[in-house]
Amino acid sequence: MNVAFPRHFDRRGRTAEVDHDRSVRQLIEQVLFTSPGERVNRPTFGSGLLQLLFSPVDVSIGAAAQLTAQTALQSWLGDLIEIHDVAVRVDDARLEVTVSYRVRRTGSERTDTFEAGA
Repeated sequence: MNVAFPRHFDRRGRTAEVDHDRSVRQLIEQVLFTSPGERVNRPTFGSGLLQLLFSPVDVSIGAAAQLTAQTALQSWLGDLIEIHDVAVRVDDARLEVTVSYRVRRTGSERTDTFEAGA
């Protein structure tokens, strides 16, 4: 069962479910935008990318953000996805992450963009 994120109820009053590919997309978003220490039972879960929004923007921030995102995704979701490319763009108070990947279970190739900030 793949529970929808954020958790909510469907029309029947049951926990809403999503298909496998949608579930994987939601897991990627959770890894990218969760800061380590935010989850009590998994203190190392997440990437810490949101902290970069408050860092001074320079040339190295993009490379650091890309490495941070790719490492976190590989660490937490490596058994579910094969990562082809991660691109991170930081612009003022906005963070945009584009991930190209293959879902291992279904074999589908996907490129999704995730945004956080203002």
